Amino acid sequence: MSDKKLRIGFIGAGGIGRTHMRHLMKFKDVDLVSASDISADCRAKAEQDHGVKRTYQDWQDMLAKEELDAVSVCTPNGCHAEHTIGALESGCHVLVEKPLAMSAAEGQAMLDAAEKAGKHLVIAFQWRYHPKAQFLKQSVADGHYGKVLYMRCSALRRRGIPNWGVFGRKDLQGGGPLIDIGVHIMEVAHYVMGRPRPVAASGHTFEYIGARPCDVACTWPNWDHKTYTVEDLAVGQVRFENGAVMQVEASFAAHVKDSWNFTFMGEKGGADFENLAIHTDECGYMIDKTPAYLPQYDYFEMKMRRFVDTALNDVPNEAPAEDGLMIQKMIDAIYASAATGQEVLID
Repeated sequence: MSDKKLRIGFIGAGGIGRTHMRHLMKFKDVDLVSASDISADCRAKAEQDHGVKRTYQDWQDMLAKEELDAVSVCTPNGCHAEHTIGALESGCHVLVEKPLAMSAAEGQAMLDAAEKAGKHLVIAFQWRYHPKAQFLKQSVADGHYGKVLYMRCSALRRRGIPNWGVFGRKDLQGGGPLIDIGVHIMEVAHYVMGRPRPVAASGHTFEYIGARPCDVACTWPNWDHKTYTVEDLAVGQVRFENGAVMQVEASFAAHVKDSWNFTFMGEKGGADFENLAIHTDECGYMIDKTPAYLPQYDYFEMKMRRFVDTALNDVPNEAPAEDGLMIQKMIDAIYASAATGQEVLID
């Protein structure tokens, strides 16, 4: 440890922004300098609850007036590119919330800006830090399953349309459950697989519940159905350069049991994330086994700690923006395939 402190600012002080603050304020080598948000209430909460020294309504005003080392971008998806590029050009390292952007083209512009500025750009993928994901990643890398052939991902909510924020607006988010929660399960599954390069995707989207008033008892009732323009359910398939295939299902509303899981099948074995069950053959028998112990820690906090280490001490990060760009290309291609009815190649 040194006496250096990371002077960080926040573009976006809403729910996820304050979650970033809550974890970062625990670190003695971080100084929560400033935050910007169009909401006076969010600015007040950042100051009162998290000790942010100064707040601004205009993010550009904050970047111009503050001497910051890093910025956390926690705004709607449609703002990610502008806010990230602006922060990078002001000389800051950037942690940007998922997904990387509204499109791969925007994401590439963000990566280009980071390279030009000589700054780190990190994507806020926390699930890869989960102890289960770390175990599976290492066991795949060690060859226990042979080549991973097939990955099946599910991020399914039976009735989980957010009734806050702008999650139902395609113009600000780029899509619905696929880009909002599907991105999480896709990124950790892709990470565990070893980050193979995607080459093509196909997909379908369905809209049948969200654009009408809530008519059942559920955890998050009374969403804004009048502005709801995203899919309720998305399904897709991604092909990779190494021949592997990923299937993904993501829903805000579907007649299905809630599910948050990925399973994979390899040449020598397979595994299940939720139950951490490993399926393989040993001694002439089919064997199911689980690890006896995994470390317990806050994997979201681990994500924040690793960003600080990267920005402050140039430590390589487990969630570089390049990974965010690969996931963005997969999502773009699934949406494009759903619109055209054809498989879409990924450059």
